[in-house]
Parts: sequence; structure tokens; C-alpha cells
Amino acid sequence: MTLDPTKHPDWEIALDAESRMKTIDALASEMGLEPAEVLPYGHYMGKIEQQSVLRRLADRPNGKYVDVTAITPTPLGEGKSTTTIGLVQGLARRGYRSSAAIRQPSGGPTMGMKGSAAGGGLSQCIPLTPYSLNFTGDIHAVGAAHNLAMTALTARMQHERNYDDATLARLSGMRRLNVDPARVGTGWVLDFCAQALRNVIIGIEGDGRRNDGFMMRSHFDITVASEVMSILSVARDLRDLRERMGRMVLALDRDGNPVTTADLEVDGAMTAWLVEAVKPNLIQTIEGQPVLVHTGPFGNIALGQSSVIADRVGLKLSDVHVTESGFAAEMGYEKFWNLKCRYSGLAPDAAVIVATVRALKNHGGAPRPRPGQPLPEPYTREDVGLVEAGCVNLLHHIGIVRRSGVPSVVCINRFHTDSPAEIAAIRRICESAGARVAVSEHWEKGGEGALELADAVMDACNSEKRHFQPLYDWSLPFTERINRIAREIYGADGVDFEPLAAQRLKALQERPDADSLGVCMVKTQYSLSDDPTRKGVPASWRLHVRDVLLFGGAGLVCPVAGDISLMPGTGSRPAFRNIDVDVESGRVTGLF
Repeated sequence: MTLDPTKHPDWEIALDAESRMKTIDALASEMGLEPAEVLPYGHYMGKIEQQSVLRRLADRPNGKYVDVTAITPTPLGEGKSTTTIGLVQGLARRGYRSSAAIRQPSGGPTMGMKGSAAGGGLSQCIPLTPYSLNFTGDIHAVGAAHNLAMTALTARMQHERNYDDATLARLSGMRRLNVDPARVGTGWVLDFCAQALRNVIIGIEGDGRRNDGFMMRSHFDITVASEVMSILSVARDLRDLRERMGRMVLALDRDGNPVTTADLEVDGAMTAWLVEAVKPNLIQTIEGQPVLVHTGPFGNIALGQSSVIADRVGLKLSDVHVTESGFAAEMGYEKFWNLKCRYSGLAPDAAVIVATVRALKNHGGAPRPRPGQPLPEPYTREDVGLVEAGCVNLLHHIGIVRRSGVPSVVCINRFHTDSPAEIAAIRRICESAGARVAVSEHWEKGGEGALELADAVMDACNSEKRHFQPLYDWSLPFTERINRIAREIYGADGVDFEPLAAQRLKALQERPDADSLGVCMVKTQYSLSDDPTRKGVPASWRLHVRDVLLFGGAGLVCPVAGDISLMPGTGSRPAFRNIDVDVESGRVTGLF
């Protein structure tokens, strides 16, 4: 079969490539893993015993470390995962031992609109079906650990309602926690986009009995928004994971003190659900390079990165390790730069900024494209003027990466419908700004189409000194850190805090561990501002922070700007309508 992305959907390309893929044993051996360091999940997937690898290779120098980010995207996405896979394939064709780290796909987007985040075209990872559905069970383990915490909390609230202190102590051996039902901030999780569960009432009594739970308002978030997923993403090892798990704050008591998973004595059992999930997963590109898939924190509220553990392992086993940051540079790269690198102790050698003609036209004034609907007319014809106008957004993101002291490469992720004049305009504007730029056709041509990109990335890694430094010192007050991000990264004129946000920041600032908590911004991915309708580089605006969340275990203070839902919805044309099974072969069809 001739693999042609312009004629064949991703699942057909994956199915053909899977007929020639390496076994997990062969893939692991080529990567440099010992047999005892790989736990096979069938013939083509596996988990890595990361502690063994990191101990064995402790003295081996790390490979080059490259982060893939992007300009402000459209709702259709601009191809960061596809570029990550394509770059690794291109590097391999240039003779480098290369690897990728990407996030595990969530069931919500896979069954919704975005697909399984496996890349696409001739730059995707395989085996596609098990990767997209269930995989090795990590998301299920995260959901189980999270919902166990909520089970412990709600059961405890019921028991404290039913018994006096003496009886409670006799039955449980625990003191009264005195949970305030009006200040239970954590809800339940489900790995689908189920808007019907955003607000629910739980614990409704039945048949006159008192053992049906504690009735109160609650909610469901999508599993990847769970703090457990964030903890799994930032933990350096199992010991670190276990310690963080006990610091999750589920609620406040009636005096305003935090009620943690350690208070409920559930943190150890939660960690038990994650003993296998802490091990990174190993699959391959359709050209046979290793891909580490580990964790999938929600990009709007959390880091939106694959795990620290996956990057540490990849850097020991590869000449070049490519990791991906969710969303654009002001979101994903800023969190990679100031949070993930702080947790990991690593520093990137280069960053790739993915740009598309489509997104630049949107920033230049074209109507917003919508998933599942035909592209508006400006996207289907050549319009160099729209592209040039939209490049202000690209130049802003180049400036963000430069601010971090890391060399960057602009990757023009070329679609087969883009015109030569539009591509030439982007290249001219980037080069005039002193930026490296490469045109890549990895979606259509695989690694062969990413050779220019691979060469530019290696030039950035080898020919330019990096001066990587954080944007701010963690000893600064939270308000100053938030202001610095808003002004220097987003381009805001300043920050306005609603009374609730100001009150919560003040309380958090008084914590003895305030200077060990990172600031993880929560806002839309569709604009540099907190208003998703403002494209390009918005001017004369202020960031509006309406709330502040605490992820105690992950060590994150999360200022909330704008209206962000942690439970996405399922639209009118979801992907699950296209997914089916061939009952003769058992093959899944329709995934993308």
C-alpha cells in the first residue's frame, strides 16, 4: 500500500505501518534498554523500569533536549504532536539516536473532536488503537486513585454526621476532621467529555435510610484535570510521588484549615493504584523510533506536559530527546520553562515553535475555523496579506522563547494546500527577525519531509550558546510572579484580582511553603489574552484573575483567568460516530 495522507485517513496509514512495526523487545534493545528494564504489554508496547535505567546510566551524559511548542492555535490544532514525531523521524534519518515524549491521549478528546494526539499522516505513533483506547491503564489508575480520595472524604463526612466524637473515635480510631461541606473543592473524575456531570447533587438518601452518603453539591472533572495526574507528571520517582500524594487538599474544615489525603489516611492506598502508572510507556513512530508516552495533565489548568520521568529516561538513552508542551509558547512553553524544568533540574538546548498558514490567517483577521465544519473561504485561497498580518503572533512567541535564553527554530508545518508565496512570506518575516526557520512536510512525507527541520534544530543545539534562566525567582510573592507572567509573556498592561482571588492569594502567601509553590496559570489557549476572541497580539488589556486554586501535592498555585471548564463537553459531531469494529478481524476503524 502506498501511504498517502491526502488520500488515506490516519487509521488506515497506521494499520498498514503496524504490519511492519518492531516488537517491543527489538525496539527496547535498539534503544539501549536491558531486558529486565522492559515490561512488555503484548508484543508491541511496554513499560520501562525507570529507576533501574536511571541508576544504571547515572554517569552517562544527557542527550540534547528539545521542546516543541507553537503559536496561538486554532481549535483545529497546529500539529505539535505531529511535528514532534516528524522531527524525531527526521533526526533518525540524519543518523541521530532520537526519541520523543508525548502525553497519553484522553478518552474525552479521542471520542470527541481532537482525536487521539498520536500525530498524523506519515508522522504518527503506533500501534494506534491500543495507544488511543485503554493503552496500559495509566489514566484508569489516575481516576481510581482520585475517586478513592473522594470516596474516603465523603464517607468520612457521613460518619462524622452520624456519630459523636467518642463513638467516631472508637469506630475509626481517628479524630473528627470537621469537614465543611460548603468548602469541598475537589470533585470526582471521568475520562469523557460529559457536560451533564459538571454540577451534580450526591448522597441523596433513599428509603429513609441514613447510610446513602452525605448529600451535597459536587461535580465531575475530566480525569486528565485531576491533581493526581499533575502529581504523576512532576514526580521524579516513586518516593517523590508518595510524598506528594499525601499533600493533596480535598476540602477545608469549618475553621478554614486544609483537609488532606494524609488526614484521611488514604494517600498510601492512592499511591498503590499508581505503582505501575509511574513507569513510562514505550511505543514507536511509524518509522520505528521510540516514543515515550507518559501522563497527560490538562493543559489549561495544569502543566500540559509529558512527565519529568519520561524526559529523564529519554535523555539518558538518546542523542536527541524531543518533548512536547501543550498549547502555545505563552502557555505550554512558559510552564515547561518555569515549572517543569524547575522540578526536573533539566534545561533545554533548543525549542521548536510550530506555525501554520491556517493559524496565521486566523490571527491576520480570517474567521475562526470550527471543528467539523468546512473551512471559511479565506483559508481555501491564497492570501499573503492575511498571513503577513498574522505573523505578529508568531513574532511574539519567538520573543517568549528568546526571553528564556534558549535558541529557537520556527517550524512552518506545511499543509499540501499552502501556496509557495504564503510559505515564502513567513520565511522572510522570520529571517528578518533573526529567527531560524525551516519548512517541514512531515505529515505528508514523514521523516524525509522533516530533514530541513532536523538540520535547523541540530544547528540551534550545537552552534548557539544557551543562557537558560527562569522568568522569576520563586521567593517573589505570588502577585508579583503573576504580574511578571502577564506583562512579559502575555503582553498585558497589568493584572486585576477579584476579591476572592486576592483573599486566597493572601492566605496562600502566608503558608510556610509559599516559596516552594509554583505559579501555574489557568486561561484560554486561543489568545495571548484571557479573551479567546482576541487574536494576533492584543493591545491595551489587563489580565483578570477571578479565582485561585491550590494543588498542594503537585505544588502549584493556579490563578484562574477567564471561564475555563475542567469538564469539556461533547459536541454535535463527535468522533465516536466514526469509530467502529470490523467484527471479522477485530480491527478498530475510524480513529484519528
